[in-house]
Amino acid sequence: MNFIVYDLEATCWENPRHSFVQEVIEIGALKLNNYGEVESEFSCFVKPVYHPTLSPFCQKLTTITQEEVERADEFPKVVEDFQDWLGFLDNEEYLLCSWGNFDKTALIQDCENHKIESDWTAPHINLKKQYTDIKSIRKPIGLRRAVLNEGFEFTGTHHRGIDDALNLVKLFTKYLDEWQY
Repeated sequence: MNFIVYDLEATCWENPRHSFVQEVIEIGALKLNNYGEVESEFSCFVKPVYHPTLSPFCQKLTTITQEEVERADEFPKVVEDFQDWLGFLDNEEYLLCSWGNFDKTALIQDCENHKIESDWTAPHINLKKQYTDIKSIRKPIGLRRAVLNEGFEFTGTHHRGIDDALNLVKLFTKYLDEWQY
């Protein structure tokens, strides 16, 4: 089985309107084998279509620029490349692993928005919830705090898909034998 440790970034606003639809703008992921060894990496920007102009808040939070998303492919192409990379198209066994449920929900929402089947997102575990259980913490904590609490250095840029995925791998491999799936 391949473990796909991933993180998404999405369009966001400081004061979002109810009608605003969040769209994935970055997918960062690492494929790990059963021993927790990183086998490959996937990192790709996604061009938003509902709100193609990133808000200043989003650009500041994620450090993703307007130019980067404008040069990117739209979600259907990127998600097909992602599915191919994770092994879905070859019927390989995989498990999506993210910090919280936002990432899974965002994938499903974008699939629905683009009329793409989303059942491929079903093999998923919420590492944030399980980490809370493993550590017997009453209230969930953020990824950065969890990484630092475990004695690791938080590297890269927070709120960047690939960097957050790389940091999440540190926690994932530390507790490799404790995740429930």
